[in-house]
Amino acid sequence: MESSTTFPPKQRVLVVDDNVDSAKTMALLVTKLFGHDVQTAHEGHAAVSVARTFRPNVVLLDLGLPGLSGYEVAEALRQDGCCRGAVIAAITGYCRDEDRQRTREAGFDFHLVKPVTPEVLKTLFASPKLT
Repeated sequence: MESSTTFPPKQRVLVVDDNVDSAKTMALLVTKLFGHDVQTAHEGHAAVSVARTFRPNVVLLDLGLPGLSGYEVAEALRQDGCCRGAVIAAITGYCRDEDRQRTREAGFDFHLVKPVTPEVLKTLFASPKLT
């Protein structure tokens, strides 16, 4: 009997959040629910460094980071060959129209407002950009 459920291909996911507990929780959620490979970073410069070696397909990126802001990290990743085609999602408490416009201008593909639920992540990972 064939299953009608299809799962997106396994992804390399970089979770970036200066709140270590939030980053660990998101990484665990992505690993346990979706089976993706995950690495974390807690500071802007570290995020760029990890991305260059890990080469993620997906970056879940907090905006308020020490070192480089999430906006600056997204711009750096878009310019760097390691992540030019990656899906970058802002994970933030900022939800005004101006905030969404700013993330688009910085090169983000998605703007997700905290708290991000498993259902929202499921939609993200089912995006045609990842299949």
